[in-house]
Amino acid sequence: MDDITLLDAVERYIRGAMNPEERLYFENMRKTRPEVDQLVVEHTLFLQQMNRFGERKKFRDTLQHIHTDLAEQGRINSPKLKGKAKVAYIWKKYKRVVAIAACIAGITAIGISALVWSISPKPDMQEIQALGRKLDDVREDQNKTKADVKELKDQIISGQPEQFIPRSGGTGFLIDGSGLMITNAHIVRHSRNIRVVNSQGKQFKAFVVRLDVPRDIAIIKIDDNQFKPITSLPYGFRRTPSELAEPIFTLGFPRDSIVYGEGYLSSRSGHNGDSLSCQIAVPANPGNSGGPVFNQAGEVIGILSSKEIAAEGVVFAVQSKYIYKAIEEIKKGNAEYNNVKISSRSSMVGYNRKQQVQKIENFVFMVKGDGRP
Repeated sequence: MDDITLLDAVERYIRGAMNPEERLYFENMRKTRPEVDQLVVEHTLFLQQMNRFGERKKFRDTLQHIHTDLAEQGRINSPKLKGKAKVAYIWKKYKRVVAIAACIAGITAIGISALVWSISPKPDMQEIQALGRKLDDVREDQNKTKADVKELKDQIISGQPEQFIPRSGGTGFLIDGSGLMITNAHIVRHSRNIRVVNSQGKQFKAFVVRLDVPRDIAIIKIDDNQFKPITSLPYGFRRTPSELAEPIFTLGFPRDSIVYGEGYLSSRSGHNGDSLSCQIAVPANPGNSGGPVFNQAGEVIGILSSKEIAAEGVVFAVQSKYIYKAIEEIKKGNAEYNNVKISSRSSMVGYNRKQQVQKIENFVFMVKGDGRP
């Protein structure tokens, strides 16, 4: 199917002009070909933006006609002003309309990400399980690591009575040497306080920089004087999809010590053709959420997020290309992060698996929040 024919099919699908057989065939193609699914999403957004543009233009013309009619009837004064005076006059007259339009524009911008998610095929949450840990499901004396106990002692000595009680847990990993990390949104979205613990048991305070619930991505930042910035990371971040059957490995915290897992990429899309994710065959348990998925070259290809309940070893990860998008989005909102750059190059090409894990494990952290997962 050439590009023109495909675009025509996409438009007919969006308009609901396909017969049942054509629609079934096209929906199966969406599930098996991520680029077709992405085209449907992008074209739907384009058509909606064009419709909104037409509606705004029609509304503006209507306002202009009403204003002209009222002026001709002598019911309003409409002085013919020029230059800055005219601008001031128009602003005073329509500032309320402008304010309403600005609010609508803001709401529209916030809703775009959710709209993309709503158009794309979504995982059925009754069929898949998010892999965050519920830390309060175990006895209180078991869910306190040595770092938790030390922090409580420090608070008592310094006269600070507040105690951090972790309730949600998962994994995160550095994307920048300054302490910028990425994890899953479902781990930290309800938390007011966040702690991250490295593979040596050292605990650091952190806060949320950006929360992208539709993509299940959260960028968090270590904000602790005890953390020492790192010059460079040993791994890179892949921008393009990986190959089917490519060997992969993971590191995460399904328990208080770091755990290694290995497997392979089984699909370039996620549950029910979800184009935001990819499917991997690897052992995974609650606590692995937010952990990195690496290929043989030591490149991050995804962020482990969930698994299918009814099948063992069917695990889903958010594709790594969305890490780049998340970084660009935080740069737009905060100039503090303009210098953040993530590399696509890995320094571990040619290393054996044991050597790769030894270099990586210090950059992977347990993530704990005080909110319900």
